[in-house]
Amino acid sequence: MKSAWELALERTGGQLNELSDDLKEKMQDIESLYKSKLVAAEMAAQERAAKCAGNIEELKQIQEDLIVEKASLNSKMEQEKEKIRKG
Repeated sequence: MKSAWELALERTGGQLNELSDDLKEKMQDIESLYKSKLVAAEMAAQERAAKCAGNIEELKQIQEDLIVEKASLNSKMEQEKEKIRKG
């Protein structure tokens, strides 16, 4: 599985190498922030799942909610990184 950094390099054709060290650091900070948000979302989903007492429908909903939240967080992260790339 490729990291977000590697995917960004592919999308930009390696243009990230042309960014200043300060901008690269900002992008890494953004990635770190969103990784922590993803972990928090996963932990919250696990807590919800533990409380649902094995209700299959509720477990499915928790999983679906987590998938949507992860996609949303990844999208927001990429949008913030794109703002940095464009200056």
